[in-house]
Amino acid sequence: MTTSLEPTVPVAAVLGVGDELLLGATVDTNGSWLAAGLSDLGFRICRRVQVGDSEAVIAGALEELLREADVVVVTGGLGPTPDDRTRDAVARFLGRPLEPHAQVLADLEARYRARGMEGVPPMARSMALVPAGARVLPNPRGAAPGLALDTPRGGLVVLLPGIPSEMRELFLEEVRPFLLARFEGRLRPLLQRVLHTTGIPESLLAESVQRAFPQGMGGVSVAFLPDLQGVRVRLVVRPDEEGKGEEELDRVADTLAGVLAGHLYTSPSGDLAEALGTALKARGATLAVAESCTGGLVCRRLTDWPGSSEYFLGGVVAYSNQAKRSLLGVGADLLEEKGAVSREVAEEMARGVAWRFGASVGIGITGIAGPGGGTDEKPVGTVWIAGWWQGEVRARRERFGGGRHEVRERAAQSALHLVYRWMEESGGKGRG
Repeated sequence: MTTSLEPTVPVAAVLGVGDELLLGATVDTNGSWLAAGLSDLGFRICRRVQVGDSEAVIAGALEELLREADVVVVTGGLGPTPDDRTRDAVARFLGRPLEPHAQVLADLEARYRARGMEGVPPMARSMALVPAGARVLPNPRGAAPGLALDTPRGGLVVLLPGIPSEMRELFLEEVRPFLLARFEGRLRPLLQRVLHTTGIPESLLAESVQRAFPQGMGGVSVAFLPDLQGVRVRLVVRPDEEGKGEEELDRVADTLAGVLAGHLYTSPSGDLAEALGTALKARGATLAVAESCTGGLVCRRLTDWPGSSEYFLGGVVAYSNQAKRSLLGVGADLLEEKGAVSREVAEEMARGVAWRFGASVGIGITGIAGPGGGTDEKPVGTVWIAGWWQGEVRARRERFGGGRHEVRERAAQSALHLVYRWMEESGGKGRG
């Protein structure tokens, strides 16, 4: 019990239900998405738990989590099949009988009529059974509704379907406004900034941040979130009772932006391909790509973005030496003397693809993705990446770790980064 007059920050927990989660057949993306959504609302997340399809285990997890949390959000187990036991488990745990809900049943009947069926199948009718006193949260994307139930000790249990698209829309449209009203005056949404970096290992990144703030960051916490495309630096501060915290967050973010300038990129989505597209458009430049070991990954990432036809002209996957010669104009003597994985060949690929498509910028990538094909001089993971821009060429040799997938993904990211940095260094001058 607190004696402070300041409202306590409410606590939330997330419970994922399903044998498939425990067996590893399904990754619990719902749990991470919900934890982020609840945290953004201002909840403190105490725990995330996964359990199997057992009424006793579900009830036991709820009892334990409600000792710590003001609200427990449960996903999964609301469907019509015998292994969907969440609704029954919660009803028994709270001592509430399951009762037919007229509106839910009407929605189910309409749903099955739209499919050309005369009535609701007997098994599917179970989705219209609702614990007495539950608040029904309409599900526009699916059959099983969400439910919200108060507990005898003042806690709250929210049940959501396990299908990610249904869960997310229900949370955004129904649960979020419900929780904001329920915990009005107690929620202080976290303030955060995310800095996107690439081309620097997590350990070196952390050392750079530590050197910039040897005495710590005050109320700002930092998390390093690595993946194959780089490391996201997440800065978070919980505002005080007056809502202050932005200035401190801005101070830390601005300092780090200076320290990490060579590795930072600006992208609302976090995708470097989006950032490069923006930079190319700003300079009136166009791009063509020649890929060998990456097999079209760079082209795919660029064309994932709507409107990429404004700056991306096309690409060539020149996997064989014959393709490099005939499609990109790489000399046979050069391939024989230097080998396909070399600075010279990467540069010729970049020049050749820019010429073939009439682009102002060209990228060439050639390497050894593995698991075989490496030598002492050129081990697996060796990649040469080159960029050509208005008669100037830049190239770099990389040595990526990991398996074939990791090498290819990292090579594609590095190629995008090479040209992005080049664009940024131009200071916004149009050289297209």
